[in-house]
Amino acid sequence: MSFRDLRNFTEMMRALGYPRLISMENFHTPNFRLVSEVLLWLVKRYEPQTDIPPDVDTEQDRVFFIKAVAQFMATKAHIKLNTKRLYQADGYAVKELLKVTSVLYGAMNTKGVERADVNEEDSSKFKFDLGSKISDLKAARQLASEITSKGASLYDLLGKEVELREARTESIARPLEINEAEKMMKIAIDCVLEEVQKTKDMLNNVALDEASLEVKIEKRKLELERSQKRLQTLQSVRPAFMDEYEKIEEQLQKQYSSYLEKFRNLTYMEQLLDDHRRTEQEMFEEAANMLRLTQNRLKEEEQLLLKSGNNDDSDVDIQEDEGSDSEVEDRQIMKQHAAMGTLLPGRAGTRVVGTMQGGDTEEDEESGDSEIDLDEDEEEDDMEDDSMEISPSKSSHRARKPEPLEESDNDF
Repeated sequence: MSFRDLRNFTEMMRALGYPRLISMENFHTPNFRLVSEVLLWLVKRYEPQTDIPPDVDTEQDRVFFIKAVAQFMATKAHIKLNTKRLYQADGYAVKELLKVTSVLYGAMNTKGVERADVNEEDSSKFKFDLGSKISDLKAARQLASEITSKGASLYDLLGKEVELREARTESIARPLEINEAEKMMKIAIDCVLEEVQKTKDMLNNVALDEASLEVKIEKRKLELERSQKRLQTLQSVRPAFMDEYEKIEEQLQKQYSSYLEKFRNLTYMEQLLDDHRRTEQEMFEEAANMLRLTQNRLKEEEQLLLKSGNNDDSDVDIQEDEGSDSEVEDRQIMKQHAAMGTLLPGRAGTRVVGTMQGGDTEEDEESGDSEIDLDEDEEEDDMEDDSMEISPSKSSHRARKPEPLEESDNDF
């Protein structure tokens, strides 16, 4: 048993008008009473005069009922049912019941379609008859108006019947004159003869018209034949300019193909140019951002150097009276500034500052120079990395840093 079969069975039974509501849960377990009711209802629906016993209380009654229904469907509807599945009264019985319900459902649908077609035909006939009777309706209205007018004239004539009766009796009582009757008959004969002559003349004219029309038709046929022959000759003869036309057409095709290729290349180059410009713009923006970041970093470093230089100057002023140790530190500071000046490439306007103060011995100078050289090597290693990021535009600002002018021993 499939869900689709069970759903189709329930929908078909509902469409056929089964009075009881069949659920999909009714056939999960054997339900012989429901199957027997459905079979009996289907048999009655197929043939209302069928007499099948509805007793299903005992086993023999159920077997007899299933056999009777299967025999009826095989003989009347030519539908072969599996009696074992019907006797199971579960989902497998739905497949057997679906055979009968599908036949009845199909018959109901075809009958509904035929009724719809009949209704459409009736409506179309009614519309057609109504349209054909419009002219009759107009004729009836015209006859009604004529009847009223004729009735009014008849009423007036009947009012004059008294006077006309006397004149009619007098004309009837008067004897008939043969000469006058003869004249009237001759006049009527002459009128008839004139009408006959006119009719003959018209017939002769029709014959003449037919002859003239036949002559015209023959002329048209001859012209048509000549035109067809001319058309055939024109089609068979190749024009003089056809070769040139074909050559020009080939050239035009080549030019068009080259035009397409050039246009395609042009669009491709334009796309490449746009991409190149876009990348250049992005690189320019990136370089501008890097330059801005570098300038900001250099400003911060300059401020830090200025602060450190101010602190070093204050320390030098405090330690002037302490002796040779303070002088050694001053020499180290000066060496640092000299190293900073040498590390900045392209630096213009650098200043070398010194003092005229002396008094130091050679040993002190050698010892101080050795210490300064060691510090100088370490500071040069530290400042090499920073010197690569310093721009020449900032060198003039760093050249103006305040330096100790009084404690320098380097005289150049």
